[in-house]
Amino acid sequence: MLITLLLISVLFIIWFVLKVGHLIQFRHQVNILFKESKKINNQLYTKKQLDNLPEPVQLYFNNVLKDGQPYISYIRVKHDGQFKTGLHKPWIDIVGEEYFTTQIPGFIWKGTTNIFTARDMFMRNKGRLLVSLFSVYNIVDAQGAQYNEGELLRWLSESVWFPTNLLPSKLLTWEAIDANTAKLNYNYNGWKLYFRITFNAKGEIVQMETKRFMDKAKLETWVIKASNYKEMNGVKVPTIAQAIWRLADGDYPYANFKVTSLEYDIPEIY
Repeated sequence: MLITLLLISVLFIIWFVLKVGHLIQFRHQVNILFKESKKINNQLYTKKQLDNLPEPVQLYFNNVLKDGQPYISYIRVKHDGQFKTGLHKPWIDIVGEEYFTTQIPGFIWKGTTNIFTARDMFMRNKGRLLVSLFSVYNIVDAQGAQYNEGELLRWLSESVWFPTNLLPSKLLTWEAIDANTAKLNYNYNGWKLYFRITFNAKGEIVQMETKRFMDKAKLETWVIKASNYKEMNGVKVPTIAQAIWRLADGDYPYANFKVTSLEYDIPEIY
């Protein structure tokens, strides 16, 4: 009995030390993310920037931003929702926190379930996915060219939560498609990315579609659906987002997130 109790105590101490180590590492990564990207809130949005943009894009910015809105430099988000670990796996509850920078593209997300913790990130032009069993033991560490591009696409898609990042610039342009659709082009560090974006009659982005690597070999259609727009911090943003793999045999949703907190220009961890 005594030996069993000692073994349990040792295992608990090991688990606790590893868990604290992961928390310290995550905090360190967030600090690096914020430290390496500069403030850009001296730039102001003006409606003149919308000249010559496609009509649904103009309607979108007129809907979500106010004239004179400062550009957003840093973002932090909390959400809850459901997640699937595979196309045919059951939904599980998840809570997450995420941090973004805009002057230098970057983000780090931590999603926590009862079984695992996942960290998705794009930092220093590198993408990475880490999954830790019971928040301590890494069972997935995915890196490489496909993940670099894929994580940058995630950062770009989640710019709907900080829409000054979608304004036209040297890196980002818009092309007309039709009355409800436009193409967003983003060229950065050798990557040429795009989204086909659908808008509703109210001037809200409701769908973003592109090609993304599902793994290191399969390039598939990736779709983000956005809804339930609300004004937060003076900006209208979607508070519900769904991520979907659109495959030959149908749509496979794998993430349903609901924003519970959204803050701008506070470059600190929650």
